[in-house]
Amino acid sequence: LEPNAQQLDEVEITAKAKNNNITSTEMGVEKLEMKEISKIPVIFGEADIMKTLKLTPGIKSVGEGSGGFYVRGGNNSQNLILLDEATVYNADHLLGFFSTFNSDAIKDVQMFKGTAPAEYGGRISSVLDVKMNDGNNQKYHVGGGIGLISSRLNVEGPLAKNKSSFLVTARRTYADLFLKLSNDSLINNNQLYFYDLNAKLNYIINDKNRLFVSGYFGRDVFLFQDRFGINWGNKSGTLRWNHIWSSKLFSNTSIIYSDYDYKVAIQSVGFSLTSKIKNWNFKQEFQYYLNTKNTLSFGINSTYHTIIPGQLETTNDSTINPMRLQEKFAVDNGLYISNLWKPSYNLTINYGLRLSAYHLFGPGDFFSYQNTEIVDTTHYNRGQIVQSYFQLEPRINVTYVFNEKNSLKASYTRNTQNLHLISNATSATPTDIWISSSNNVKPEIGDQISLGYFRNFNKDNYQLSSEIYYRSMQNQIDLRNGADINANDKIEGELLFGKGRAYGLELLLKKKQGRLTGWLGYTYSKTERLIDGINNGKWYPAKQDITHDISVVAIYDLTKKWVLSATWVYNTGNAVTFPSGKYLINGNATYYYTERNGYRMPAYHRMDLGATYTLKKNKKSESSLNFSIYNAYGQKNPYTIDFQQDEKDPTKTVAVKTYLFTYVPSITYNFKF
Repeated sequence: LEPNAQQLDEVEITAKAKNNNITSTEMGVEKLEMKEISKIPVIFGEADIMKTLKLTPGIKSVGEGSGGFYVRGGNNSQNLILLDEATVYNADHLLGFFSTFNSDAIKDVQMFKGTAPAEYGGRISSVLDVKMNDGNNQKYHVGGGIGLISSRLNVEGPLAKNKSSFLVTARRTYADLFLKLSNDSLINNNQLYFYDLNAKLNYIINDKNRLFVSGYFGRDVFLFQDRFGINWGNKSGTLRWNHIWSSKLFSNTSIIYSDYDYKVAIQSVGFSLTSKIKNWNFKQEFQYYLNTKNTLSFGINSTYHTIIPGQLETTNDSTINPMRLQEKFAVDNGLYISNLWKPSYNLTINYGLRLSAYHLFGPGDFFSYQNTEIVDTTHYNRGQIVQSYFQLEPRINVTYVFNEKNSLKASYTRNTQNLHLISNATSATPTDIWISSSNNVKPEIGDQISLGYFRNFNKDNYQLSSEIYYRSMQNQIDLRNGADINANDKIEGELLFGKGRAYGLELLLKKKQGRLTGWLGYTYSKTERLIDGINNGKWYPAKQDITHDISVVAIYDLTKKWVLSATWVYNTGNAVTFPSGKYLINGNATYYYTERNGYRMPAYHRMDLGATYTLKKNKKSESSLNFSIYNAYGQKNPYTIDFQQDEKDPTKTVAVKTYLFTYVPSITYNFKF
């Protein structure tokens, strides 16, 4: 049951001891405080939970300007991202430079890298659970920020004092507006922007009942010269009822809708391609306080998926024929139970079991493949079951507390995944395609075991966590060389299958109090794949394999008005596939490849600096200026490396590096009244 909070300027974890990191069964969990996030320097000067998460151990990106994130060896698509319980299929704006989460709308952020509670399912790598602010039920407030390329505005207040509240936030970039000022037609006809809206209503019916209604709508738009355009975005809505049945029994009932779609249009050939995935979701959760030593959680989560892989529309003068790929319909049911058992002061065990039942339905023609060839076709009517999968997902966390200052923890979890993202890019893109488990595609299965030691120092001001993990992954998916995934109704014939493994060490030292706060993080990891038909049947590094990763975050309260901050990141290069050689045909170079991901990008490092100056702060209003410099010492980190034939000597090859940024200064004016 969510607490009846008042003003929520930051994430608050109430009624928890300072040494909760020692005594709880949680491991592999990151919790972010919005107050802290707002002080960390990022590109374009806007607080961003995704950028902050990537500064913690075990969470990585594969380069500057790349979308998505990778957790403990998993793929980007193997992360379950929730906003007020609704699935977010693409958490990036502007190809990863912004996230879909407006910090003004966010109350609570939890990232589960290891064993997540049993109520979560559907992904094998991690869970990012984001909760929106409820709004202030006492006073009206208006706040926001004005930056160099984006601005945001939020309004909150009571609908009925002490009874109900609302929150509305809006955000938009406006770099495209400056393009129109150019006299160059090659520039002023372009558009590149995003906008998003968050809204939430909170109504306290009585002491035992409470309702929440929340929604999100976001869109990215890119248009080049009226010739090529792409737009994409998420929508979601959540209705939630919290009820207290007795002093021991609580329940949450939710109805949730979410979707993601993109549209690509090319005017020169007169066609547009649209793809979409949408969900209707019902959740019923219970929590029962059996006694002082046992707390039960149980419930059901049922999701109806509709996947529209592609609809091709054309103009009258186009030479391309319109088409609509076959839609897919599926139901994913999850039934779970778990128990938080505390047999003694020193020992706490959280164990549970989740049953996943997945059904793919007709109508449509479904193919069976042998290699790339169709060997059988079966037609199913509407409502007929094409394929079913049942999986048991056990999980357990054990904590042994030596004393108030240190503890040892261990965990094991199994997760399954029936939605799979198909991409032929090196990082997440808006036009990646979701497919369902089927007669050809089995559910992905992930098993993870981890062990951790936790210790606090200096009256819990310093917190040290050290964790080792091993993860195995079954039924992993990759593409054949030269695979065609766009508007392809037979995409399952382009897939290859195999397994994966990942292991690593994560160290995190946090300073929680005082004028200087922050953390130091280090990750050592190894991530590999073994896919039939790739790399001659040998294990090879996954694209997100980064051996060493270091992050330093420091926040210093210089005076009552000035707060200084700095971050520094370093990681060894991720794995990439480069040509092994070339041969010339009629003077033209043709490159050949012998090893998948056998090379490395150069090491990446960057320092960001920030400063926040408080202009005014009293009971009625507050305002501040935030200054930041992204990549303060101008390090040139390659975005891509292409190999080209030397113009002067065709027998030679030159590596051409592309860079996105050197240093990027930003200034943002933040206000609230």
